[in-house]
Amino acid sequence: MIAIPAVDLRDGACVQLVGGEFANEKVRLPNPPSVARDWLNQGFQRLHVVDLDAALGRGNNMKVVREILHESTVPVQVGGGIRTEDQIERLLDDGATYVVVGTRAIEEESWLEEMAGKFPHQLIVAADVRERNIVTRGWTKMLPRNVVHFVEELSALPLAGLLVTAVHKEGQLGGTDLPLMEDVAEASRWPVFASGGVSSMDDLRALEHRGLAGAVLGMALYTGAIDARHVAQEFES
Repeated sequence: MIAIPAVDLRDGACVQLVGGEFANEKVRLPNPPSVARDWLNQGFQRLHVVDLDAALGRGNNMKVVREILHESTVPVQVGGGIRTEDQIERLLDDGATYVVVGTRAIEEESWLEEMAGKFPHQLIVAADVRERNIVTRGWTKMLPRNVVHFVEELSALPLAGLLVTAVHKEGQLGGTDLPLMEDVAEASRWPVFASGGVSSMDDLRALEHRGLAGAVLGMALYTGAIDARHVAQEFES
């Protein structure tokens, strides 16, 4: 299993939110490319970059995203407000290894099917979840849709993976939603990456034991709750 630091962008800064609430920002660092470099220097082998402003339709941080992509020496997956073919193509051209698609991919499955056909094994579908229901549009809209059923419906598409964020655990350092992650991993034919609530090495080992391909880490790294070098060394692939 691979551990992947999150670089979440808002107003040109790197931030961390608690509970998926934009009003509840706990961490703010002014130089995201420097933050990304620091994670690479710690030994991490992949980065997860999210444009939170784009996800909510409040502008974007593309200049910062491009700078991170151009400097990175490891694969980078980029998401946040990706809703057109042109956006996917531009990000891949700018150096993204994978593009993370969420809202439109979930709300318009015909579009996801078309994009997966055009960009096979380059798209990661982000399913943000509160309890077992999917939320979209920057965590502001809840759908009456069970995430496990959603995963099963998309099993034929040539995706690169599935990112499941337990929004109800996000940024709270209270442990991840293991039953949720295990059920999704069992239902999915693609690699599944977990996000939300990871707070210890034991959390990471439990996810690995349950068949997760990776875990995206935010608050635990930014607050020093877990040792970055130790994580990068144990969970490097």
